[in-house]
Amino acid sequence: MLKGYGPLIKIALLLIIIGAPAYALYSIYAPATNDEAQLLAPVRRGDIETTIVATGQLEPKRYVEVGAQVSGQVDAIYVEEGDVVSEGQLLVDIDATVFRTQVQKTEANLENKRAQLEQLKAERELAILRAKRNERLHAQDAVSEDEVYASQTNVRVLDSKISASIAQIKADEASLEGDRATLGFAKIYAPIAGTVATIKVRQGQTLNANQNAPTLLQISDLNTMTVRAEVSEADVGKLYPGMPVYFTTLGDTRTRHHSTVRQVLPTPNVVNDVVLYQVLIDIQNDSGALMDAMTTQVFFVQEQKTDTLLVPLAAIKGPPRNPFVLVATEQGNEQRQVKVGIRNRTVAEILDGLSEGEQVVVGVRGAAARGQRSQQNGPPGMPPGMPGGGRRGGF
Repeated sequence: MLKGYGPLIKIALLLIIIGAPAYALYSIYAPATNDEAQLLAPVRRGDIETTIVATGQLEPKRYVEVGAQVSGQVDAIYVEEGDVVSEGQLLVDIDATVFRTQVQKTEANLENKRAQLEQLKAERELAILRAKRNERLHAQDAVSEDEVYASQTNVRVLDSKISASIAQIKADEASLEGDRATLGFAKIYAPIAGTVATIKVRQGQTLNANQNAPTLLQISDLNTMTVRAEVSEADVGKLYPGMPVYFTTLGDTRTRHHSTVRQVLPTPNVVNDVVLYQVLIDIQNDSGALMDAMTTQVFFVQEQKTDTLLVPLAAIKGPPRNPFVLVATEQGNEQRQVKVGIRNRTVAEILDGLSEGEQVVVGVRGAAARGQRSQQNGPPGMPPGMPGGGRRGGF
């Protein structure tokens, strides 16, 4: 029955083989219709910057961990976490009974040594009088010469004992000062003004300072905070002290805190084979909104311009050395050479070639849909569902 239609079927198959690729190419590269209108954007004035982004953590720039130099039981704690203290304020009392007793014992020994010194001085005066009397009697042949020598030697012996007694008194005085200092260590005072960040002991707890100094609490000066940012080795060479920087916190991404780089630490941290360098940034915290251990996102400003002409980055076309844009005019699109300044991920600065308010082409509405159809249909001549010309079954 199909013998008479054989040539017609061949012609139809030939038309399909030739026409399908032609239609596919037309559907991809055909000019935009009214439904596929151009996407335009105005040339506007604004601010632009290029940044290096890193994460960091806040910490007080100045803080002190207050420890105990003596052992004993904690008698009283006069502050709580969060209290603001001044320098020299009493914080903690440690039981000082043993240290007070030692001071009293050393004072008693010192008084005894001083009394013995006075006794030696009195004996010396008596020995001097006897020596002088023996010298007069010897001149009258009333006593022997040995008696004179013995009395003079007694004076010199007493002089030596007095010198030794004075030295012992000085040693005891120094020991007394040490015991009084130890007694003073039983009262813990604030070394700096700040906020009590943590308290690590409780009233009634026994401290043992024989092996190491136990930490009682931490005082942090929250007026100045430091951001410790971690920057990859690929970007750290672009940073320098004094570089402008701003950051936001995890809880407030809208507020920018501006500062400058204080220091780039030379020793890196290696985390999962990633080399990260720490960068320190100081910031005043007059409002108290910044707190210890807050997570931050840090932006190191490489370049920035204010009140300059900007266009979307997608509008820039052509090679980097000879860029151009398409300007929408009443006569159609006009290709215009431009001079580009700073670029970031979204916009580019225009130094020359455009005026504020002009409309530039940034894309074509519907192009994405055509591209999606071309990916679904594959190359011309391939059946639907065979993307990229691959074989069935993935082979």
